[in-house]
This record gives sequence, structure tokens and C-alpha cells, in this order.
Amino acid sequence: MKLEYCQKTIASILASLLIFATHGAGSAESLAGKMGDKRFSPTLSLDPKEACYKSYLAYIAASGHSAYATTFYSRVVDLHIFCSVKLNAPSQKAAEETALRACQTGFARWKVKTASGGCTIAASK
Repeated sequence: MKLEYCQKTIASILASLLIFATHGAGSAESLAGKMGDKRFSPTLSLDPKEACYKSYLAYIAASGHSAYATTFYSRVVDLHIFCSVKLNAPSQKAAEETALRACQTGFARWKVKTASGGCTIAASK
């Protein structure tokens, strides 16, 4: 009779642990399709072949920590828009740093300057 009560108690404890364990696992949801922290609306061409447009769509579709960096755009004086994206990084901060660094390399690579300054993070998650 004592063994019967012990088995029920052990089964009850294990069931409770299983409930708490699955609750914690369910909270780590995918970030795919989410906007994340949007700091400003990037200027995007609606041309699906354009690189920045493709990068932004990839950012939205990414399931992990990601960031989208771009230059501000002034239609009057700026002819160049640089952008970059870092998808599925270990953390949001790491994604932001990598995307920002990659965006800023465009200025040195093509030897141009923009009136709006450098790159900044448009959105990150």
C-alpha cells in the first residue's frame, strides 16, 4: 500500500515538472515575420530585383536575431543608398553591430559621401 502512494506522488511530481519545462520551451518563439524594433522607415524601391528591397524582405523573414542597416535618404541631394542586413545572429546587439559595420563599408568601397551622414540601424529584432 505504501508503494502505491509513492508511485502516485512521483508521477504527480514528474507531471508537474514536465508542465513547467514545456512552458519554458514554448516561450522561445520564432521571430519570423515580425518587424522588431523599428527606428525609422527605410526608403525602399518597390522593384523586387533591387538589393536593399531583397535584404529588407530577408530581414522580415528571418527567424532569429537580425538587423537591417541603411543610410537616411534625402531625395534632393543624395544619389546613393547603402544598406546591409545581418540575419540570425547570436544576439540582437551582435546583429546590429555587424549590419552597421557592413553598411559603412560601402562608403569606403565606392568612395562616396552622402549629405545624410552614415548608416544607421533602421530595424532590429
